[in-house]
This record gives sequence, structure tokens and C-alpha cells, in this order.
Amino acid sequence: MKKIVLISDTHSFLGTDVIEHLQGADEIWHAGDIGDPKLIEKIGAIAPLKAVYGNIDTAEVRDQCPLNNIFVCEGVKVLMTHIGGYPGRYTKRVYALLQKEQPQLYICGHSHICKVIRDKSLDVLHMNPGACGIEGFHKFRTMLRFVCKDGEIDDLELIELGHKWEAPGLSKSS
Repeated sequence: MKKIVLISDTHSFLGTDVIEHLQGADEIWHAGDIGDPKLIEKIGAIAPLKAVYGNIDTAEVRDQCPLNNIFVCEGVKVLMTHIGGYPGRYTKRVYALLQKEQPQLYICGHSHICKVIRDKSLDVLHMNPGACGIEGFHKFRTMLRFVCKDGEIDDLELIELGHKWEAPGLSKSS
């Protein structure tokens, strides 16, 4: 059994509230738009990190993180990328990958909108944790936590971090 915390779209901001929720994770998965490459080391010091790069990420982040991360966690096959769409609206690239790889769990970020949707046609669970950073059009910061165990995903929980303009660590002038 592995406890997973799934985040995305930090855009260089890792609030103390996010760090608090990362504690106790067996693995942390980041679905792209990391921003500051120093966050890779900072997050990885808390728990092992699996990540992909996003559209705002620099060459330094891209050197450390792939476009697609395909792996198995406790019997659950995972496909993670940053931009890929969601059930009924996949990008062509991701739709082809989903058909080829046939993961049980497909993860992306980019939209800053938290979604968990089962795609019955491909028999895959889609997760987008929303954004836990403060850059972007979203108003609320979110992340997901769940367990991978015996080929199943269990104990899924949405973590709502509140309004982005109230994020811990923001100065009044930010």
C-alpha cells in the first residue's frame, strides 16, 4: 500500500499548507508546471517524487522530468502528463497513448480545475488535482490524496486549500 499525494501547477509557489499535506505521503506525484526547479528537490526531500514537465517549465525542469511518465504503483498502471484533456476531450497525442498503454489511472494538470472522472469507454480513471499554486485563473487551490493498493485506487480525498489570495506565505503586496 502506498499513500499518494497528487499536485499540479505550483508555478514556483509551494505554500506551507501544501507542504503540511505532503507530510506522510509515500510518494508525491506532480502533474506539471512546477516552475522553479528548486521545488523538485524540495518536494523530493519530503517523499519520492514522480513528475512531468508542463508548458511553463524551463529546460532545467525538462531535463529532470519527462513529458509523459508511465509507471506502475502497487499494481496500478499510471499515465501522467501535463496537457492531455479529459474523457471525451483528449488531445490526439494522449488518446493514442491511452489506447496503447491502457493505464488504469490517467493524470494530467494544466486546466487548474480539479476533476476526477471515470472514462468507461477506455476503462480508465482520470484525475486532475487542480492547482495548488497561486498563478492562473483559478480561485481555489486544490490537491488530491489517495491510496494505491493491490491494483486498486482507494480512499480518494480532495484537499481544498482555500482562496489562492489567502495562501500561507503570501505577502500583503503579492
